[in-house]
Amino acid sequence: MTLIFPTMIKFFFLFAPFFVVSMFLSLTKNESHKGRAKIANRAVLAAICISLVLMFFGEPLFGILGITLDSFRIGAGTLLFLSAVSLVSDGVRSDATGTESMDDVAVVPLAIPTIIGPATIGAILVIGAELKGQDLVYGIVGMLLALLALLGLLHLSVRIEKVLGRTGLNILSKITGLILAAMAAQLIFTGIKSFLGL
Repeated sequence: MTLIFPTMIKFFFLFAPFFVVSMFLSLTKNESHKGRAKIANRAVLAAICISLVLMFFGEPLFGILGITLDSFRIGAGTLLFLSAVSLVSDGVRSDATGTESMDDVAVVPLAIPTIIGPATIGAILVIGAELKGQDLVYGIVGMLLALLALLGLLHLSVRIEKVLGRTGLNILSKITGLILAAMAAQLIFTGIKSFLGL
């Protein structure tokens, strides 16, 4: 049970919630309160479905492609680090681009690639492959709790913007980027250490 809370925190920052809130506000600026709520629900539901598939798909995928978990740790960590650098420097994730002209922004670009971008996909695949048995169940629960927390933020996004302003959201996005950079470094170091047998 002790694994659930740390995993939830890890996933919460992995989904870059404050950047997602900023994107959500931009993409739904012409929507009513009810319309925003529906989009938020659909986006997080899509993210949940994608995340669950990735959690279970990691290990078989590595086996099919002949990729070791350590090499994927290094690759996913590098991509996550680049995403983190973009958040810190520009306030925008390098793996999350979208357009406001989409008919339905809930799945694209909100769920993919804003919530679940390439860097996030890589990290989820690694985490899913690392966890075994009961730990995998705890990991999934932690991931779902993180997405539900993100859903709560999206429903409160207008109030959050009024309290923090866009500047406050950008600052929180940059702090998230720093945490993601540390997570990326840990992934890379773990992969190198394990690969070298240290």
